[in-house]
Amino acid sequence: MADFISTYGLYAAYLLAGLGVILAIVLPLINALSNPKALLGAAVGLIGIAIVFFIGYSISSSEVTTVYTKFGITESSSKFIGGALITMYLLVGLALVSIVFTEVNKIFK
Repeated sequence: MADFISTYGLYAAYLLAGLGVILAIVLPLINALSNPKALLGAAVGLIGIAIVFFIGYSISSSEVTTVYTKFGITESSSKFIGGALITMYLLVGLALVSIVFTEVNKIFK
């Protein structure tokens, strides 16, 4: 069961991530035809995510254990995976902080 999930779950994750990237690029371009200033907001968002990924990639480790080698993970892919995970952690943390800030801000208004 674990092999099934690790194999097909990764393919599903790759497919969904690719679809998300394509939609994140194509939909603002379609919207930019009617409102060119909307493209600037999308570009700022993508640049922000790229900066957060660069931070996550910079602090991630490229350690390869015996378990990783069993799955064909190299030093570079280990560093990339670590960077992606740290990026996710940072973005989830940022989302939680912004939710709490918004709710606290509503209380005082």
